[in-house]
Amino acid sequence: MTTQLRERIGEVVLEMQNISLAFGGVKALTDISFDVREHEIRAIIGPNGAGKSSMLNVINGVYTPQQGSITFGGAQFNKMNPRRAAEMGVARTFQNLALFKGMSVLDNIMAGRNLRMTSGILAQAFRLGSAEREEIRHREFVENLIDFLEIQAYRKTPVGRLPYGLQKRVDLGRALAMEPRLLLLDEPMAGMNIEEKQDMSRFILDVNDEFGTTIVLIEHDMGVVMDISDRVVVLDYGKKIGDGTPAEVRQNEAVISAYLGVAH
Repeated sequence: MTTQLRERIGEVVLEMQNISLAFGGVKALTDISFDVREHEIRAIIGPNGAGKSSMLNVINGVYTPQQGSITFGGAQFNKMNPRRAAEMGVARTFQNLALFKGMSVLDNIMAGRNLRMTSGILAQAFRLGSAEREEIRHREFVENLIDFLEIQAYRKTPVGRLPYGLQKRVDLGRALAMEPRLLLLDEPMAGMNIEEKQDMSRFILDVNDEFGTTIVLIEHDMGVVMDISDRVVVLDYGKKIGDGTPAEVRQNEAVISAYLGVAH
């Protein structure tokens, strides 16, 4: 991370306070607090079953915690819901791709513009006046995203025919089409080879730099996490055991024993 990028990091935009989540008798998250600052890349790491995806699901309203509160953009909530989260500027990619496999790259990313469209369904269907002009504007925005993600050659290709790494890029494009203030990335490197991981890391850094998007990501590849993150929060069995810069987390004894391994 360059000094220039770090200087852009601003005030707290998201604060998770004393979050606890349980399913029956199983505690997924226990009294977890951390914050995310404007323009930073904030990683959540931990072993399988640590509660990472559960935390993302709390942030964007898929799960409602039994205890705690969420403060986003200065507004406090005891519970969020996915629609409200999206309207407030929270977008998300998923570990298991949820793309429309039979639709083109262009149409998949256009689907991410849905919340930005003001024309009614009928007007859109018949491409009436203002609806047609609006679609042209949205399509231009999406074409620029396709250029940014370097997938111009595949814009008309059905997503299901693309290699996995490119499908992940389309998934990122669909989330970016919402013009999010906060972008949640759920294991964006999962299943990728080294070259694909390098490409995705570059795009994440570029999104953070060029769009100024605040990013929260879950990732198992420690090399990636330590290279691109500003701060890291570490979970283990649903509890927070570490929080700080990559350098600080590397030196944390609880993290070393629970996650990184003594050899690190």
